[in-house]
Amino acid sequence: MKNFKIIFALIIVLLMSFAPADARQKKEDDSYKLQYLNLDWWKTYKDDTLVNYMQLAYKNNQDLKISALKTKQSEQVVKESFAAELPQIGFNGNYFRDFRSSDVRLGDVLINDYDQSNFVLPLTMTYELDIWGENHLKTKSLKKQVEIMKQDEHATYIALTSALASQYYNLIKLDKLIENQQKLVSLQKKIAEMTEIKYNNGLCPVTEYLVEKQLYTQFQELLDVYLEQRKVVERQIIVLIGDRNIAEVQRSAYSTVSMPAIPANLASESIQNRPDLLKTENYIQKIGIDVKVARRDFLPKFTIYGQAGFSAYSLSNIFGSHTFKALAGVMPSLDLFTGGAKMAHLRYTKMEYEKAQQMYEKTILTSLQEVNNSLGEAITYKKNYDMSCERNNLEKDKYSLMLQKQAIGALSELDRLRAEESLILTDKQEASNKINYIVSTINIYKAVGGVDYMQYAENI
Repeated sequence: MKNFKIIFALIIVLLMSFAPADARQKKEDDSYKLQYLNLDWWKTYKDDTLVNYMQLAYKNNQDLKISALKTKQSEQVVKESFAAELPQIGFNGNYFRDFRSSDVRLGDVLINDYDQSNFVLPLTMTYELDIWGENHLKTKSLKKQVEIMKQDEHATYIALTSALASQYYNLIKLDKLIENQQKLVSLQKKIAEMTEIKYNNGLCPVTEYLVEKQLYTQFQELLDVYLEQRKVVERQIIVLIGDRNIAEVQRSAYSTVSMPAIPANLASESIQNRPDLLKTENYIQKIGIDVKVARRDFLPKFTIYGQAGFSAYSLSNIFGSHTFKALAGVMPSLDLFTGGAKMAHLRYTKMEYEKAQQMYEKTILTSLQEVNNSLGEAITYKKNYDMSCERNNLEKDKYSLMLQKQAIGALSELDRLRAEESLILTDKQEASNKINYIVSTINIYKAVGGVDYMQYAENI
């Protein structure tokens, strides 16, 4: 019983002394995911339906769940690596029996043929002394890999929410375009019918009637395209939300859509939150640690080993005091010749470090390009929207004048219908430019790394 207490006390001391610090801390929550979702930003678009879909995607989207699982997997790899820094204790029980055998001579002692059983119940412990910190550096390297996986998860959130918002507003645009196109089809049908009457009465050539009829078919074809595009966008939104039970995609009316502001220019610091840039920074740090590990792999290693347990020839007295056995020792090891494998690995990690630095520089250039391109696109769409609004207002004034001319009999109904068509066409262009501008602001948000880009505004 005394031997039992000694072994048990040794095990407890070892486990407590090498217990990971993380295990004594509270488990990390998933609050960072809500930061990735960034609902405060999407609320600036003043659309509760859009915000609700963001929350549904957060709960249901499969890509988000897959990226979260990848992050958790990398965390388990860190724990697995940390376990290699701890003593390894195991139980390897053994039972064997010597049957009758030939005589055994031990010096001058002769043992005649015999048979016996042997019971061995040992605890075995091994521990590699991390004198050079190599094993700890491996764990630090894997922790950097966790940060890399978190940046990948962040990028997934930005891509998903941006795609969902863009498709949501494209759906609103298609609703408006379909509404206008249906009006155009109806008007053009009337125009074609009235032109046919003119042709039958000999008041216009056949080419005029054919042109109006052809234009009617073109308007109808475009309407069919819009209808099919709307179905496609609705299906894409359902996939992005991740809920196949959604029967109909709700959305706000075009008239309620608000237009967020954009800056005249963005500071270069706007790229500092981009996941790909942070990922590259973490990768450089990880490879720097790997270079240190490769260098220390040339140094000797020292392993402490020990064994304590019971060994007896009879199971009835296996726990007797005279059956207890223990041993301990230190095993140094040094690779004297590996065929140049370690040197090749060191050179490989050094070149990987240089490659990571080049990747970082390229990521900076690419990030600045994407930010400037997205901002330039938004500025262009804003100018186009302002001009289309001005053109639409002029078309409204022209249409109002034509109504006055029709009232005094100076304009035919056919000319009025054509003027109304022109008004609807300019209204379509205004709607397209407006939604295109809103989608371009989403692209800016994506380019700056999923943060409010107005904090980096530079009015020059």
